[in-house]
Amino acid sequence: MWGLLLTLATVAPAVRQGQGAPGASELGLGPPRTTEAPVSPSALPGSPAPPPAGKKNGTSQQRVRVRVIKKKKVIVKRRKKLTSPGPLVTARPPVTTSPAGTMDLPEAREPGCPPLGLESLRVSDNQLEASSSQSVGLGPHRGRLNIQSGLEDGDLYDGAWCAEEQDAEPWLQVDARHPVRFSGIITQGRNSIWRYDWVTSYKVQFSNDSRTWWGSRNHSSGMDAVFPANSDQESPVLNLLPEPQVARFIRLLPRSWLQGGASCLRAEILACPVPDPSEPFPETPALASSDPLDFRHHNYKAMRKLMKQVNEQCPNITRVYSIGKSYQGLKLYVMEMSDHPGEHELGEPEVRYVAGMHGNEALGRELLLLLMQFLCHEFLRGNPRVTRLLTETRIHLLPSMNPDGYETAFRRGSELVGWAEGRWTQQGIDLNHNFADLNTPLWEAEDDGLMPDTVPNHHLPMPAYYTLPNATVAPETRAVIEWMERIPFVLSANLHGGELVVSYPFDMTRTPWAARELTPTPDDPVFRWLSTVYAGTNWAMQDPDRRPCHNQDFSLHGNIINGADWHTVPGSMNDFSYLHTNCFEVTVELSCDKFPHENELPQEWENNKEALLTYLEQVRMGIAGFVRDKDTELGIADAVIAVDGINHDVTTAWGGDYWRLLTPGDYMVTASAEGYHSVTRSCRVTFEEGPVPCNFHLTKTPKQRLRELLAAGAKVPPDLRRRLERLRRRKD
Repeated sequence: MWGLLLTLATVAPAVRQGQGAPGASELGLGPPRTTEAPVSPSALPGSPAPPPAGKKNGTSQQRVRVRVIKKKKVIVKRRKKLTSPGPLVTARPPVTTSPAGTMDLPEAREPGCPPLGLESLRVSDNQLEASSSQSVGLGPHRGRLNIQSGLEDGDLYDGAWCAEEQDAEPWLQVDARHPVRFSGIITQGRNSIWRYDWVTSYKVQFSNDSRTWWGSRNHSSGMDAVFPANSDQESPVLNLLPEPQVARFIRLLPRSWLQGGASCLRAEILACPVPDPSEPFPETPALASSDPLDFRHHNYKAMRKLMKQVNEQCPNITRVYSIGKSYQGLKLYVMEMSDHPGEHELGEPEVRYVAGMHGNEALGRELLLLLMQFLCHEFLRGNPRVTRLLTETRIHLLPSMNPDGYETAFRRGSELVGWAEGRWTQQGIDLNHNFADLNTPLWEAEDDGLMPDTVPNHHLPMPAYYTLPNATVAPETRAVIEWMERIPFVLSANLHGGELVVSYPFDMTRTPWAARELTPTPDDPVFRWLSTVYAGTNWAMQDPDRRPCHNQDFSLHGNIINGADWHTVPGSMNDFSYLHTNCFEVTVELSCDKFPHENELPQEWENNKEALLTYLEQVRMGIAGFVRDKDTELGIADAVIAVDGINHDVTTAWGGDYWRLLTPGDYMVTASAEGYHSVTRSCRVTFEEGPVPCNFHLTKTPKQRLRELLAAGAKVPPDLRRRLERLRRRKD
């Protein structure tokens, strides 16, 4: 969801002579000049990437993305040449170096390997060591790809591993805990808005016991291979090894870094499992999930194909429809799942999941594709829980709200997309800041004493500026708003990535320009309940041994937080949904890794499966019922349901049905509608699975009856005429 001060963090200085941090006048607002070879993301099988362009002698050609610093002064630390122990070194294909300094790798390459798990936290802190660290916050445990720093340098949550300045032989070491086949390294610089630090080249060593080491050799020169690294803070740079090495330990040894900066890096290691030689009958690793689902990343065409397959497999409970198009013309597809798809059944609540608002946060997209497969399979198997869910609820799944951004991220691949590429739409719009700000007019009306008599506390209208033809509103945003207004949604969750926490409205701080401030809604108990339900049933969030993703430990507060108390988000979808419609919506940050590798999808599904189902079932909490005309028994649309003590009302759907989410307790509830006398009754919400029925019958006012009679051309009844005359005399 969040990209903490990304704009400032990505302005990279040029490598230059002299001491100290570079000034703006010397930067030219651009990074150092680099020479960049084409990249083939197929180096990472399991990463979403196009296949190799061509083949030769039956093997795929892989082109490796490398960056070489040209004609720039860098600090170089010389180290003695290490001798390689013969028994541990396997034969390697020849490697040559081009005049530009890039390594010419062999054409026929062994396939790359998945990430070891530094970014996803599968590698624990005690598996990381370093020769030295500038501080605790710059220790080896911070040397993880895409880790984000706190606002202040020098705290416990800085943005990389950084060696001490006087460390002449710096290194960062990873213990895989058992032998693996190392195949590549991905590096980044230090995430910081205050400093510019990155490594420009490094060597790699391997060991089986952490005492005897050998390195990757450049066979054309007989020297240890030196790998080109980074030229800015954030862009991930992949280097494949000349030949994969089987070992338990791997070390990255920085050789040069930015002039005036420090030896700082973030990394991910690519490694394949290998059989344990001590086991005569090695076991096949068990899959993280036993569900027969499609665990891979899906681009736009693959997603559309999968949704079509689910619809064909379960035609009686599914419907695929589009709510609009992206800026580049890709359709925003929704999977509807219900026992009567395509229609709103009276008394049946509507629920939605939205994913992919930020295109590079891919896990939510895949979880919704997995969820629709799971619901279809389990319904066909007769699973009673799923059957009840689909017969009592109408579910809508939007897996990709920002398909343009996702396609950008997908082409880069799961490990090379970085922290922000693909986040925004093709127009450069952050969709989670693009909804109308209804918070400001709400709070101004409260401050002026205009609520609720002049300004309602619900269904606030769109501001005039937002409806102008030249308003900066993305087509994706307009499509979702029209969707919200068309369907009477009751409950929703917005799936994001990059953290492990559930945040709830309000997302915008009430104090203008406050970066963070606790700003609860009138329905704070309900939102805290909903957030706790998801966090409490998410395996990863409930892991007592897990470490914080980046710079905040949300487990101290039950893995939930008020959105505005985290960081202010004006124009969020959550706030808009609450203030413009009946729908209660939270944001779920699903994983530390925004775009996890395919081999991690089964475990991520297991982490979230129970939470996704349990959250859908929360639509049954509170009260529900009908508001009907006492004389005709017809439902009354747009009747207002007000709960004493809660300054936020909901309204009935076009059939007179309504749902009001409430925590257990006793409530006085009033139903009112234009032309009718209001009715108040007591409704008790228990801990029993609900919702609790709370129905109303309203009687028309005499004025409304007269208006309807006159409109129909009928004569006024004598009794009504006498009542009206008495009312007139009282006024006189």
